Amino acid sequence: MQTEKWLIEIGPRKSLFSINLREIWRYKDLLLLFVKRDIVTKYKQTILGPLWYLIQPLFTSVIFTLVFNNLANISTNGIPFFLFNLCSITAWNYFKDCLTETSDTFKKNEAIFGKVYFPRAIMPISVIISNLIKFGIQFFIFLCFYLYFVFKGMSLELTSSIAYLPILIFSMGMLGLGMGMIISSMVTKYRDLTFLVSFGVQLLMYLSAVVYPVELVINKIPKYSWIVEYNPMTIVIENFRNIVFNSSSVNTYDILYMIAITLIIFFIGLVIFNKAEKSFIDTI
Repeated sequence: MQTEKWLIEIGPRKSLFSINLREIWRYKDLLLLFVKRDIVTKYKQTILGPLWYLIQPLFTSVIFTLVFNNLANISTNGIPFFLFNLCSITAWNYFKDCLTETSDTFKKNEAIFGKVYFPRAIMPISVIISNLIKFGIQFFIFLCFYLYFVFKGMSLELTSSIAYLPILIFSMGMLGLGMGMIISSMVTKYRDLTFLVSFGVQLLMYLSAVVYPVELVINKIPKYSWIVEYNPMTIVIENFRNIVFNSSSVNTYDILYMIAITLIIFFIGLVIFNKAEKSFIDTI
């Protein structure tokens, strides 16, 4: 008796480390559709629409400048306060959006996941790509203000270290993706995590040297400065500023440490995500 051969057989993953890039590529049209959905629907039916991409970092930079630089008198080592904050917030927003928007992947898409099959990893990947487009818009606005301050007399001294920028941007996306997959997988059983994410992200921002230079922590509280120094997002933010403003040289060992931590968190997230994918529909 001849057994029937199926064209496609859908079954559970055999390896927790598996990420089928070939299958994701086959669903690239669906991936692009989700990217378009993420961009279009976020501010749909709002008065200002895509202008919120610009308003949020600009207003946040102004508030940070007033509170942390003018009132708290935090030094930025000669860099204009507003530009320092706008640079930090532009980088931080990409990581934050990748983390928060992938942290409820299973919960937000349970209706789709329960009806049709497609590689589940497409959902968090689409978030990373759509937020990369948003980051590009905000980074362009930062460059406009950067050129304005250059015309006002600020020195422009870009060096070859600018080649590290794509690595930092990629690391932010991968780090947000890894942490988001961990949280989204745990949310299927522990709903309380959804309430802790926003608070945790806010706390992480203050531990990532977004509103102050790392030297401030080292000088003020040297005993606990390691909490900030060894935070991979601190390395990303600090080096992002160092490259753009040429305020200090890029430490290659810090970059390698950041990449190592990012890859570890990503693979841990991948393992947990693949494990949760098999049974989440029963627990969500």
